[in-house]
Amino acid sequence: MEKINSLTGMLDLISSKSDQNEFANKIFSTEESLRVIFENFSLCEIRTPALENTNLFKRSVGDTSDIVNKELYTFLDKNEKSISLRPEGTASVIRSVVEKKLDGQLHKLWYLGPMWRYERPQKGRFRQFNQAGVEILGYEEGVAEFDLVSLICSINKELKIHEPILKINHLGDKDAKKEYCKALTDFLKPMENDLDEKDQERLKKNPLRILDSKNEEIKKILVNAPSISDFLPSSSIDLLTKLKKTFSDDCNIQIDYNLVRGLDYYTGLVFEAISSDLGAQDAYLGGGRYDSLCKNLGGKDLPAIGMAIGIERLTLISNYKHKNKTSISFIIISGNEEPKAYKIAHDLRALNKQINIDVQLSYASLKSKLRKANKNNASYAVIIGDEELTSNTAILKSLKEKDSEQSILKIDELKKFILNLE
Repeated sequence: MEKINSLTGMLDLISSKSDQNEFANKIFSTEESLRVIFENFSLCEIRTPALENTNLFKRSVGDTSDIVNKELYTFLDKNEKSISLRPEGTASVIRSVVEKKLDGQLHKLWYLGPMWRYERPQKGRFRQFNQAGVEILGYEEGVAEFDLVSLICSINKELKIHEPILKINHLGDKDAKKEYCKALTDFLKPMENDLDEKDQERLKKNPLRILDSKNEEIKKILVNAPSISDFLPSSSIDLLTKLKKTFSDDCNIQIDYNLVRGLDYYTGLVFEAISSDLGAQDAYLGGGRYDSLCKNLGGKDLPAIGMAIGIERLTLISNYKHKNKTSISFIIISGNEEPKAYKIAHDLRALNKQINIDVQLSYASLKSKLRKANKNNASYAVIIGDEELTSNTAILKSLKEKDSEQSILKIDELKKFILNLE
């Protein structure tokens, strides 16, 4: 029979009490840390479907983007309707807000879940990858930018990212963006034949996207291109300067006038956090303002700014050591009154949420069960046999101290011990 394997670029993540699946353990730890930070910033969670109407991404992400043209997982459902696995989270959030007629309200939202892009798997990015995102909706430019940069600084600090750099830029107001796009088009038009096919198409529809080109020859051409800084209103430059000055003690913030983001819906501030620890593909977080997206998707005018975080990439550069809960291995060596022993374990679990109690379910020997407890990094073993069940006692053994003596405790004494563990 043919062996069935997972698809290319789609990983299984299985947590383990041992260090056997270290990357998976770190992924889950990173996600847990982000949840705590989001809660600290008083953000509300939103969950959207993994499948969406394909037109949602064509209208939001942009039909000139690689995501839409090359990377979407798109297929027809049983009603011949084109649907796609979500490649990013913002479009789905705005679709949800519009559909539920919540686009006239203020929202501070976060999400976490899998995304899909059909691209070459690389360091920290797979075809199915996990992404966290934050969307701040209904707030005009200014206040939300400071709150979002504060959040980024907190993530870098909490996860102990080594020498992160936050690059920021501004795409200007509608008039400035229009003037700059014209200047960029005028500059590139005489060299149109030197552009690859993809950037020739961008030149017609969205010349700003050419600044995001990864083609080294096109990068050389762009060295002499006009800079958006010459077209920005003073208010945009002032915002960049204030952000850098305000958070300079917390993060290395660099104003980069060549920075654009790879999605068509950005309208104002854009940013990305990078780390040299990731190599060439060094961005692990990015986003910007997208004030026009809600109206483009059939909703009201809704100023908005957000960001997305690549969980796998963030995990690779995180130096955060998650504090594990105290683990107790509960070992039953009785064959007569096991239900009573399971009830004792049940009662112990309810006493203290800061501990984990692993009831070993196999019928292996005591020696084998103690070996498994050590492998799973348990701090203590609670051992209950026929004699203990009869006398209403349990054996408590420390597994972290060599040659430590075991204690026989009454069940009430064991409960008191568990209650006071941290």
